[in-house]
Amino acid sequence: MLLMPILILIACNTFCHSNYHTSGSVIKHETVVLLHGLARSSWSMDKMEKELKQEGYRVLNIDYPSTSAPIEKLAEQIFQTLEPQIKNEQTVHFVTHSMGGIILRQYLKEHELPNLGRVVMLAPPSRGSEVTDKLGNIFLYQWINGPAGNQLGTGTNSLPLRLKAPDFELGIIAGDRTINPILSMLIPGPDDGKVALARVKPATYSDYIKLHATHTCTMRNKNTIAQTKHFLLHGKFNPKEK
Repeated sequence: MLLMPILILIACNTFCHSNYHTSGSVIKHETVVLLHGLARSSWSMDKMEKELKQEGYRVLNIDYPSTSAPIEKLAEQIFQTLEPQIKNEQTVHFVTHSMGGIILRQYLKEHELPNLGRVVMLAPPSRGSEVTDKLGNIFLYQWINGPAGNQLGTGTNSLPLRLKAPDFELGIIAGDRTINPILSMLIPGPDDGKVALARVKPATYSDYIKLHATHTCTMRNKNTIAQTKHFLLHGKFNPKEK
């Protein structure tokens, strides 16, 4: 009488253990590169780094001088250092915040990454930002943000608007909360304090989700991190976890 329940229990335990082991083995052979945004540092991505390492990924949290040069030069400098670290990896994913996503797209405009996996962009100014349009000529803005800051507008000098449409698996996470009402007054429609929701999406992408997060802190938001993990694993966001 007890034989059948025991056999079912053993089979279930074996199946669950096998699935878990397989998933973990795949992740252990995958790398995630983190690229922070303008006027930030790798410290801003440290929570994301720790969470992804716990999942089993090899994580490279890149620190670069975001205010020191135009985006084109920053992209070349970053990948000149990064390329030897990822060229032999089987799969390389990227998680970017704000301008970090534009840097990745700029690099992919000129180069190929044969082992490119999935990409999650957090609050990217994919179609520029009106903040740059309104404040770009002010000395204080230029001093804080450097040459790259003035390339993120929505006009004829906008670098994001000159980039080709993404042709890789791309998940976009946008925030709809602001803690900077002054900057939000410069942005038409809903925004995250730096970028309008209407300007976050590029011409093509795989999935999109809006979270209750700010531009400045979205990379540390627990829902952002959970959705990032889900996309890296499945290629789509989890609509049940907002």
